[in-house]
Amino acid sequence: MTASVVWRAPADARPAAVWLLLVSLLGLMSKKRGRSEYWKKEPEEHDFPAASDYLSLLVAEQTSASIVDELRGASTVRRKANDLMRSSRLPLLPADDADVAKELKRVAKGELLSPVLLVRGQAAAGVALIVADGYHRICASYHLDEDADIPCRIVDLPAELLVDG
Repeated sequence: MTASVVWRAPADARPAAVWLLLVSLLGLMSKKRGRSEYWKKEPEEHDFPAASDYLSLLVAEQTSASIVDELRGASTVRRKANDLMRSSRLPLLPADDADVAKELKRVAKGELLSPVLLVRGQAAAGVALIVADGYHRICASYHLDEDADIPCRIVDLPAELLVDG
C-alpha cells in the first residue's frame, strides 16, 4: 500500500501566483458576464459609518457627519477603476492583499460588491480624491478589469475646507 501525500498551503498563506491566476480567470469571467454585474445598485448601510470613521480622521467629526449625510443623498454615478486609482493617488493593492482577496473571493462566489463612497478632491490645491469607503473594492475591481465602471457616490468637499487657488 502506498501512501499518497497531499500538500496543502497553510490557511493564511496566499501565494501571489495563485491569486494572480484567480484574478486572471475572474477578469475573463467579468468581461464575459458584463462589467457591472458584480456591483450592487446601492451602498450597504454599514458603509456609511465606516466612511464617517475614516473621514473623522481627516476632518472634524461634525464635518465628517455632514459629508456622510450628503453621501447618503447623492445619486450613484459610474467611474472607471483606473480613473479612481489615479485621482485618489492611492497605491494599487496587490490581489493577494487580505482585504482585496476577500473582495475577489466574494465576486468569485457571485456576491455583489457595494458601491464606493468618495469625496471629490480639489485639483487646484493638490487635494486628491478621498476614498471614504471602498478602497479594497476599487483595487479588486481594477484587478478584474481596470476599465470597469464602478458605481460611486461622490460629493464635494465642504466649502469651508476648500482652498482658494
